[in-house]
Amino acid sequence: MSSLNLDDFTDLIERPDGGVRRDAEARRERVAVPPGALGRLDDLGEWLAAAQGAVPVRPVERPRVVLFAGDHGVAGAGVSARPAGGAERLVRAVLEGGRPVSVLARRLGVPVRVVDMALDCDPGALPAEVVRHRVRRGSGRIDVEDALTLEEAEAAFRAGVAVADEEADSGTDLVVLGDVSVGGTTSAAVLVAALCGTDASVVTGRGGEPIDDLAWMRKCAAVRDALRRARPVLGDQLQLLAAVGGADLAAITGFLLQCAVRKLPVILDGVVSAACALVGQRVAFRAPDWWLAGQSSGEPGQAKALDRMALEPLLDQGVTVGEGAGALLALPLVQAAAALAAELPELPELPELPELPERTEKEEGDLSTEGRGV
Repeated sequence: MSSLNLDDFTDLIERPDGGVRRDAEARRERVAVPPGALGRLDDLGEWLAAAQGAVPVRPVERPRVVLFAGDHGVAGAGVSARPAGGAERLVRAVLEGGRPVSVLARRLGVPVRVVDMALDCDPGALPAEVVRHRVRRGSGRIDVEDALTLEEAEAAFRAGVAVADEEADSGTDLVVLGDVSVGGTTSAAVLVAALCGTDASVVTGRGGEPIDDLAWMRKCAAVRDALRRARPVLGDQLQLLAAVGGADLAAITGFLLQCAVRKLPVILDGVVSAACALVGQRVAFRAPDWWLAGQSSGEPGQAKALDRMALEPLLDQGVTVGEGAGALLALPLVQAAAALAAELPELPELPELPELPERTEKEEGDLSTEGRGV
């Protein structure tokens, strides 16, 4: 029996400040640029103001990329273009600056943090700050067994909460969230299908490195088999993450919920973060108000999850690589919205016109006959 009470998040999470958002909307109406001329940037600026509780909105100056990493046993069923247990190589490439997220982060001046939750490698092979939250070596093969024990799921969830607290306490003002995994999109598809009540084929995509038709059919079969194991525990989100999630997905869910508690905005990346957000919404219905969908990855599971949470992606560039790269592309857009909301000058108030003296009856009569030749 878990000692973690997820219901506490419902009480702890508040919506972004509605009064501040109305103040931001009122300020926008006083700006010289016509309403609607900046499109969605207006909404973004007002959302940020409400999240920060400040008008004008403060600039986003200390963003951070946070990537949760793990290997999933289901990759052994031939559902991924990457080899089972291959996430360690991806993590190394991220740390060494050789992945798309590394290049973009370097260009934008954003630090990248990788958190190993369940990589299938010797923990001594990676830096201590990467592996210190690890729960286990690899997650179980979800089509035939649980991904985690309930105790491991709780430990992973608590680790995600701890990472969110560390980021909030360090002054991070916005998080770009992603994952580094092999087999993670399969677990994500199961979570989305279970929570949305859909069939495996509706939510199963082709992953970060697209798979062929045969691998896609194997992936659908794995999702279908895992769904049978997920349905009996749908009412308990921690049990669900233990059965068909994984240590990285459980940590992401805890991270997202605690970011909402700490009023720390998050940009979601692809289907994995979207699936965890969907679990988080089941835990605390107000939590998605603190999250943005950075991009459309093309994964059907992501589209289904975002639609259920009423989140519309900021970008659609066809980026499927994962690892937070697509969400990081959306960061300059959010920063631009903040700058426009804060720095566009307001129109000066027009001086009040003096009141005209009331006319006498004689003056009214004179005006009525003027120009008639009388």
